[in-house]
Amino acid sequence: MKRLAMQSRHIAFVSTMGGYAWGGSEELWSRSALELSARGFRISASVVEWLPLHGRVQDLRNAGVDVQLRPQYYALRERAWHRLTFWGKTKAVLEVGRLLRRSAPALVVFSDGGARPPIELLELSVTKNLPFVTIAQANSDNYWLDDVNAERYRNALECARRCYFVSEANLQLAERQLGCKLANAEVVWNPFNVDFYASPSWPKLSETDELRLACVARLHPPSKGQDVLLEALARPPWASRNWRLTLYGEGPMRNMLERLAERLGVSSRVVFGGHIAVEDIWAANHVLVMPSRFEGLPLAMVEAMLCARPVLGTDVGGNSEIIEDGVTGFLAEAPTVPIVARSLERLWEQRANLEQMGKAGAKRIRELVPSDPVRVFSEKLMHLIGMP
Repeated sequence: MKRLAMQSRHIAFVSTMGGYAWGGSEELWSRSALELSARGFRISASVVEWLPLHGRVQDLRNAGVDVQLRPQYYALRERAWHRLTFWGKTKAVLEVGRLLRRSAPALVVFSDGGARPPIELLELSVTKNLPFVTIAQANSDNYWLDDVNAERYRNALECARRCYFVSEANLQLAERQLGCKLANAEVVWNPFNVDFYASPSWPKLSETDELRLACVARLHPPSKGQDVLLEALARPPWASRNWRLTLYGEGPMRNMLERLAERLGVSSRVVFGGHIAVEDIWAANHVLVMPSRFEGLPLAMVEAMLCARPVLGTDVGGNSEIIEDGVTGFLAEAPTVPIVARSLERLWEQRANLEQMGKAGAKRIRELVPSDPVRVFSEKLMHLIGMP
């Protein structure tokens, strides 16, 4: 009886992100794991190993979460020779399978930084009759499946207790890509890294003051589109204007972006700011500019709005669900240089109204986002396993 009780309070989290040690997609599952552990649940987690161990993974261990590390090269080289299978299963799937067999959790949470977790893991859960949910973050029009794999996903996802998405737009895109309605789908919010009632002071901005733009994102143009922003700002109208762009964050393509800024002749106005506290970013800047090529729903955008800063974003992922064009910010119809340049021009023309737009955005985002998304999501998981 005691063992059954422990199983009924055991939740296993499986993160399938393998390309980076940590990212915004890891916040929801990991913070929920900490929340549920603090509530007395038995929590285990399977993550890709990075050395040195990322601080957030160590936090999980320190909180009593049973963290199982999968070798990094399984994730990075799965399509090469490590994809050789044993009875049709990759080594990563075999390791996750061993974890789940040992612990027999009441619920498995598969979290993927992209559009869907690996199909082999979902099929493993279906075969073993393990209750599971999925969390999908970013999605793209390029993430279509062939017919065979689309059918596999339809069959597996139909068995999920819930399929969670971080924006309505990405849920609808996933349904188009899969060719079916996901009746068990639900939209949830990611947690943010700033106080819900943050209020950094507005930096002075007159006709002659420097307009300070901030792009807060991993330095990865294929997804975040920093190259589009640099090219738009290199166009002739901006040469005579007083502005500065700070690219906050780190990533694998910083040197390429530095070289691009130099080639475009804007390097004297572009600063690489690294990682700093969210409120410090918005104490020094006026506008968030996110020219992403695809998204889930960016934490940086929610955080900027909570700090009463207007945002300029492309119409990808869930951006249009929180940006009211011309009221709380500017929505560029597509991540192309001409279209982003037009939106930047509108921003420049409205610079006298930017502070009021930021205030409107702060009001709007607090109407949409729960003050504690982790608590809300954790309680959803508890409800699925019959816990009050």
